[in-house]
Parts: sequence; structure tokens; C-alpha cells
Amino acid sequence: MKTELIHHQTYQTRAETRQVEYIEVFYNRERLHSANGYLSPIDYELQHKAA
Repeated sequence: MKTELIHHQTYQTRAETRQVEYIEVFYNRERLHSANGYLSPIDYELQHKAA
């Protein structure tokens, strides 16, 4: 089980670890954001690197 995911934070339960992992991996990296023109953060970053 990953117990140190963000800033060496230790999580007490697997459920807590899964929640944080979901937020960091899916929600923040794959979710479409209106501030990015409804692109995922990854797509936004790739688009601007290519420009």
C-alpha cells in the first residue's frame, strides 16, 4: 500500500490513501477544467509545449 503519496504525508487507512490518490491522479490530471478551455491539465500542458 502506498502510504506516502504527497509531501511524505502518512495516511492512516487504505481508504484515505485511495481518496488522495484519486484526487491527485484522476481528478487533478485528467478532469477537464474550464480555466484550461475544457482541456485536461495534461492536454493543456502538451498543447502549450507544442506552441
